[in-house]
Amino acid sequence: MSRAGYGHMVLDSYVDRLRQIRAARRATLDGLRTRRDAEAYQRRMRRAVSQAFGPRPPKTDLNPQILGTIERRAYRIEKVLFESRPGCLVTGHLYVPKGLTGRAPAVLGTCGHSGVGKLEPFYQGFCQRLARSGFVVLIYDPFNQGERDQYWRLKDKSTVASCTHAHNMMGKQLELVGEWFGAWRAWDGVRALDYLLSRPEVDKTRVGLTGNSGGGTMTSWLWAWESRFTMAAPSCFVTTFMANLENEIPADCEQYPPGVIGAGLEMVDLLLASAPKPILLLGQHYCFFDRRGLREAYGDLDRFYKLLGAPEKNRDLFIGPHPHGFSAPNQVAMTEFFCRQAGLKPVPVRQTEALSEEEGSVTAKANTVAAGATPIYELTEARADELAGKRRKLSRTALVRTAGKLLAVKATDPTPHYRVLRSTRLDGVPVARYAVDTQDSVRAIVYKAGAESRYLSTLDVEKEVRLYVPHVGSQDELAAEPLVKSLCKKAPLYLVDPRGLGESRPDEAGDFFHPYGMDYMFHGHGLLLGESYLGRRVHDVLSVVALLRDEGAAKVRLYGRGQGAVIALFAALLDGKLTSITLKNAPLSYGAMTRQALVAWPVACFPPGVLHHFDLPDCYRALGAKVELIQPWGPDMKPLSGPKLKKALAAEGLRAGLVRRSTR
Repeated sequence: MSRAGYGHMVLDSYVDRLRQIRAARRATLDGLRTRRDAEAYQRRMRRAVSQAFGPRPPKTDLNPQILGTIERRAYRIEKVLFESRPGCLVTGHLYVPKGLTGRAPAVLGTCGHSGVGKLEPFYQGFCQRLARSGFVVLIYDPFNQGERDQYWRLKDKSTVASCTHAHNMMGKQLELVGEWFGAWRAWDGVRALDYLLSRPEVDKTRVGLTGNSGGGTMTSWLWAWESRFTMAAPSCFVTTFMANLENEIPADCEQYPPGVIGAGLEMVDLLLASAPKPILLLGQHYCFFDRRGLREAYGDLDRFYKLLGAPEKNRDLFIGPHPHGFSAPNQVAMTEFFCRQAGLKPVPVRQTEALSEEEGSVTAKANTVAAGATPIYELTEARADELAGKRRKLSRTALVRTAGKLLAVKATDPTPHYRVLRSTRLDGVPVARYAVDTQDSVRAIVYKAGAESRYLSTLDVEKEVRLYVPHVGSQDELAAEPLVKSLCKKAPLYLVDPRGLGESRPDEAGDFFHPYGMDYMFHGHGLLLGESYLGRRVHDVLSVVALLRDEGAAKVRLYGRGQGAVIALFAALLDGKLTSITLKNAPLSYGAMTRQALVAWPVACFPPGVLHHFDLPDCYRALGAKVELIQPWGPDMKPLSGPKLKKALAAEGLRAGLVRRSTR
């Protein structure tokens, strides 16, 4: 693969934008002088949290069951099964101290990203410490952890073998129907709290919340979203959004609350939403969640609590001596903090004891799907079908307007500035290169293959041009893609690398489509900012089209392959003046991607919430005779052909003539 030095362009652009937002936030925070000021800031944060999480689902019957009990000297463990939403079964362990004489304080434990969920030894450890000190504790399994493998029926689960990869698979499908996986995760926590508070042993006025890593995430989100908790201790998660971005740490899809950075918030602001209730921030000295960001977050929290007149005991910071994890020092600090708030005396625990999977399983086959749960991908499919049944057909004008809004793409700005870069040679053929300024420090890299050598230092545009958007990078496709090679034989061909593709593809080892690659991270930060990363790529292409027209092109024929086909399709829909659109390896519909358990297309190809409004077949029909497809790809990013293609076209109501048989 041949690339040049723009690999940090997209990252640096996001960093610059976050610095500007953080500077404005800092000025606002520094301007808070009174309790009234702090409360007004808090109301703004709560609105942003409410918007990020979206409307709450209706509360349905939990249908709780106790499917077994484990007796220990100081406590018993009840094996709990409940239904957080219809068809969604949740497994958990309820630790009940022995010898209770009245209602006891309680703690909800949220699991980090451990495949064994509630049976992770560290998580069992913190539950045991709390139970021995007199707390009733409920810890529950997240999706695809412990007993909640959503893909239990599948033979090949290699792409969702880890719980984190599975979460991102679920998350990208939920984005199509306009939902955020973090809210689904948090809703399980809300319903777990409902069950915990239904227990006669529990004092509803003393309810804590804790978890580590991914459990620290859920602790933070639930603390912001659910008012019934009275104390919290998130561990090994809290830092700053900026620290994660600068340190190139992709987060899990549930760790990208939509729009919160765009609303001017930092991570700690979600914790301040519940101030001045008691909270302990926990971290580790060697944690990959930057301790500098943790200390910054605590500094903001401490000052905010002082403005609200909160006593010193209501906040604290503890950084343990270990790498990432809920190790014993952090467990002890959390237990002591909760005991101070609840009026209990902590009981020292020298050693905790771990249950095996056989001992600790709640369901007969250690799986909720086997016990009758509906997998989340089927729930997503049902929601997509419901939306399809409700969608009204949009006029072309309404479709263009709606697509522009979803992608956050406005009318193209004045013709962008361009630079003439050093030319290159591919297979002995000279290729001109240009950098087109599309947004702040972001540039689309444009190539012109087939230009005469004497014209490599200028941009001279023909009356009729062909512009190609690649799957991953233009230089690769110039060297190997049959469609590009056939196009280059006829006349000069322009190719464009939108941001994050080709020359601006981030420098990283491994597969571009890795579930935790930089491209995924950029999409996540687009969500945090309240915009579409796909939309920014469409904007790049539209800017290049505007430049070509300004330089003399009367006709522009647009081509795209794979990811580039998706980008080109939306560019064509929004532009409306293109002469023709040829798309190779394009998907036929987003709806089809909710009808399969596993989807290979990257989330950066999805406009969030698109299926509320339209699907790809609506775009193809709106473009009419201008558009043709070559070798469409299915949800697995593999060619559809023969009977499969015919069936897929019929399912989407698309004419067979839309698909060209050869690449010509």
